[in-house]
Amino acid sequence: MAAQFGRRLRKGAATTAAAALAVAALSASQAPGATSGDTGRQANAGASTSAPDGAGSADGATGNSPYFTDLPPLNSPNPGASPTASSSSIGTAVSRGDAEAGIPATVLDAYKKAEAELRGSKPGCNLPWQLLAAIGKVESGQARGGDVDAEGNTLHRILGPQLDGNGFALIPDTDGGKYDGNGQYDQAVGPMQFIPSTWAWAGRDGNGDGVKDPNNVYDAALAAGHYLCRNGWDLSVQADMNSAILSYNNSQDYLNLVLSWYEFYRKGTHSVPNGTGTLPTHRSDGSTGSGDSGSDGSTTKPTTSAPKPTEPTPSTPSTTPTVPPTATDTVDHLEDAGTATLTATAGDAFGKQISTRAETKAGRAVAKVRVRFTIVGDTDATFSGGENTAAVATDSKGVAVAPALQAGEKTGDFTVHASVVGRTVKGVDYDATVTARAADTLALVNTTAPTCAPGGEFTDQVQAKATYQGAVADKVAATATLIKSADDTSENDKGPYFKDANGNAVRTLTDLQTDADGGLTLPKLYADDTTGTFLLRITTTGGATLTVELTVAAADPSPSPSPSASASASASASPSASASS
Repeated sequence: MAAQFGRRLRKGAATTAAAALAVAALSASQAPGATSGDTGRQANAGASTSAPDGAGSADGATGNSPYFTDLPPLNSPNPGASPTASSSSIGTAVSRGDAEAGIPATVLDAYKKAEAELRGSKPGCNLPWQLLAAIGKVESGQARGGDVDAEGNTLHRILGPQLDGNGFALIPDTDGGKYDGNGQYDQAVGPMQFIPSTWAWAGRDGNGDGVKDPNNVYDAALAAGHYLCRNGWDLSVQADMNSAILSYNNSQDYLNLVLSWYEFYRKGTHSVPNGTGTLPTHRSDGSTGSGDSGSDGSTTKPTTSAPKPTEPTPSTPSTTPTVPPTATDTVDHLEDAGTATLTATAGDAFGKQISTRAETKAGRAVAKVRVRFTIVGDTDATFSGGENTAAVATDSKGVAVAPALQAGEKTGDFTVHASVVGRTVKGVDYDATVTARAADTLALVNTTAPTCAPGGEFTDQVQAKATYQGAVADKVAATATLIKSADDTSENDKGPYFKDANGNAVRTLTDLQTDADGGLTLPKLYADDTTGTFLLRITTTGGATLTVELTVAAADPSPSPSPSASASASASASPSASASS
């Protein structure tokens, strides 16, 4: 890959000495601090590269699949003579005749919508849509010149070669062929060339159709944006942008190329109709291909590019410098480093963190190795910071401690997978469980016993408060049932009742939940014509139980005066009795 990129540079610079200086200056100026003492490894070419700490793994988002190496024009886009400004124009207006500055309309719209979504969900990332455009250009030639429909779906599959370890990374099938049609090995898929194993956690629904599809440019662009905004990176800071790009594909050549296109698009661009974008012709694996990619990544449409100039045969055979092994090269496997049982209540932080140790074949600890922790499964749990993946370097004892886990509202089991960044070795899977919110105590808030006349309505609604270990128990599920007796907790078929939405009598409610203060207020209760004392039982997740007595009784009639009292009252009131006295 590096050799191919070098050939492209020499070809582009062969025109004039000034052109060569311009390209050299661009590459040098766009990657400040992009190299470090730690040497990464390119899975697709076997060549060594340098990447900044935190740049990501050698597989990145794409599995280091081949990418297009065509450079942007040496001259920045020039202002057109008389183009009119439109909503699709960004920055300096460009000549409509400058084909490289044109981006297919639907593809451009997808980049801008992804930027807008990230501006709201991750404002600290400062993602520019031009960076998505640069990556889209390098990965797929802007979805092969905008070979998409109006909804952003690719009209033909865009696939990289199968990652079978034969010149590329070795990634056995992870999606059952769902996205790439390959049930044996993974292949990079779609306009942004995600490998299925990365799409499984990074995928997003960018067009609101309820589906996360890497073959849809809206979904792929939004997923790429979130992928680049991981780890708290601020893309307005050059070092963070470099790290984000290298996490997508861990190659210095790739970084320089993406930054070249980024700067080109920042100078100005415009929208062109779908299907009319320019198609790149040179790839990092040495092949040419602007047409449809088959399941093996091969080209099925002929290209019209001019043949490459013949390069002189060197008089002496070239030699490949010996690259000393890195710490990562010595890792044979990962081991658990004493992680406790991972259990948390919904909405709470897990009390323990995952610890993993990198070891050699002889069992010795390996320091300064990056370990990636990835949350896998049907869960909304995240690491602190809201991400579902994190990379941590091992300490002097070879131990990497994952960020704290935060449980979401979805209960159940999930897995955290630990793997070595830049090397395929035996990893470790950690089982984690999120349990439902619970209460251990339920107390009645009402100060008077609920009473009602037959056929009437209880004046006061039943109110209770839930706690767990003395603290407020919020968002706890509860059930209320009018039972037959303390010994028979089956539903009563007479006496007090609730009403459903249609006004029908119901005597069991199952969709109750305590509020933020642990409070629970039941709907109004009504009475039929049956009198007596009845029981209402409330239970919560966690085992808290409260039984409330309800009384249905007829009102006491006004007391009747006794006969003697009536006679006495009558006598005292008669005139004759008064006179005789």
